[in-house]
Amino acid sequence: MKRQNQSVITEFVLVGFSSLGDLQILLFIIFLLVYLSILMANVTIMTVIRLDRTLHTPMYFFLFILSLSETCYTLVIIPKMLTNLLSTEKTISFSGCAAQLYFFIALACTNCFLIAVMGYDRYVAICNPLNYMLIISRATCIQLVLTCAFCGFIISVVVSILVFSLPFCASNRINHFFCDVSPIMKLACTDTKMKEMTFFFLSILVLLVPFVLIFISYVFIVSTILKISSAEGQRKAFATCISHLTVVIVHYGCASFIYLRPTSLYSSDKDRLVAVTYTVITPMLNPLVYTLRNKEVKTALTKVLSRYSFPKSI
Repeated sequence: MKRQNQSVITEFVLVGFSSLGDLQILLFIIFLLVYLSILMANVTIMTVIRLDRTLHTPMYFFLFILSLSETCYTLVIIPKMLTNLLSTEKTISFSGCAAQLYFFIALACTNCFLIAVMGYDRYVAICNPLNYMLIISRATCIQLVLTCAFCGFIISVVVSILVFSLPFCASNRINHFFCDVSPIMKLACTDTKMKEMTFFFLSILVLLVPFVLIFISYVFIVSTILKISSAEGQRKAFATCISHLTVVIVHYGCASFIYLRPTSLYSSDKDRLVAVTYTVITPMLNPLVYTLRNKEVKTALTKVLSRYSFPKSI
């Protein structure tokens, strides 16, 4: 009988912001503008890094990949969310939900590992500057990025199997605006404690381990910077790290609040608000942080704009 009930669910309903009524139109406009800003900012960063040879360094190579990954990451979540804000049905097929969860987890994990790699890059640049180009070579950069992506997509395979091997024989209403782990597990009509524990340990691997490695890197970075005799030298060294640190705090802070706890503690309203932060707001802040607080990027952007601007008419 359970197998028969399980086969009935061929689609899910993403409840999302349904309770807000007419405010959904306002949310659509806000999120659409934010999404266009994310796309424009990330495309601008990638274009500037690609066109300006002074930015052809390991740090900006990683930033290019992070911008590309975050563009894909938002593509997985926001367009469907925008569609549902204007739709009355707000449905997503079973396979569509599985695909959304898979790519969301894969890209989110990849971003976590990339941010950790960027921390290692800053550690080598400041603590071992003479051997920087030897240690962080072009081949090493590519290997690190491929490793981040491989680990992210493998972990996502495990998570997707954990979630979608569950029997769904009750409600098909996901109390969220996209297919995330906890809201989907809430719909299972079987005990999920073992799978929740497995997901919790994977979350520690993805969030806590990279964060600890970043923290250790910055302990050595700060120790090295404090040994610099000139205040100007210290300021410049700190300036190369502040953008990365800002992204680390926002990214790992929001994600840890959601995923480093049992599924049973899932709170739909509060968690939806935090989810908006790491799926919409953070991807918009990241490119802004790396451009507004980075003189090299701003200088390169000015050069690219002046080089490709239309000639003034006489």
